[in-house]
Amino acid sequence: MLIFLLGMMGSGKTTLGRELAEKLNYSFVDLDAFIEEKEGRTIAEIFATDGQEKFRELENQALQTIVTNFSQTVVATGGGAACFHNNMHLMNAAGETFFLDVPTELLAQRLSQSDLSTRPLLAGKTQAELISFLGKTLAERRQFYVQAKHILAMPPYTIKALLALLQL
Repeated sequence: MLIFLLGMMGSGKTTLGRELAEKLNYSFVDLDAFIEEKEGRTIAEIFATDGQEKFRELENQALQTIVTNFSQTVVATGGGAACFHNNMHLMNAAGETFFLDVPTELLAQRLSQSDLSTRPLLAGKTQAELISFLGKTLAERRQFYVQAKHILAMPPYTIKALLALLQL
């Protein structure tokens, strides 16, 4: 089985994904790290050199590779992965999908504690700009995220809640 974690930057996809994979004895894949390894450059470099559209194509190719070649894997997707190239349909057809629904204010709080320069869509934003951007982006992306088979509202969501939804 493949398990896909979806949601905005800062929603906890990677942290929760690692914990879930360990609990299930599954492999774990961070989609952005998978792309960086395959491309030999960072997401920021891909955005700067080739633009967002090319990155979204690479993201779709990476998802197709995972769907075709992986099993018993938890995948933490990038924040926008669900919104492009019919990726939601691909993920829903291939496994279980979970939208980690986190309020904008909590996303901003979490992200402001990290290095925003590593996130191309957030680099250089003030706290007010960050909150505004996250609110607008979440509103635009929600139509894709809610297509997930499961929605976990934050706070809190736990490994126990995920396992219950998976009936494991």
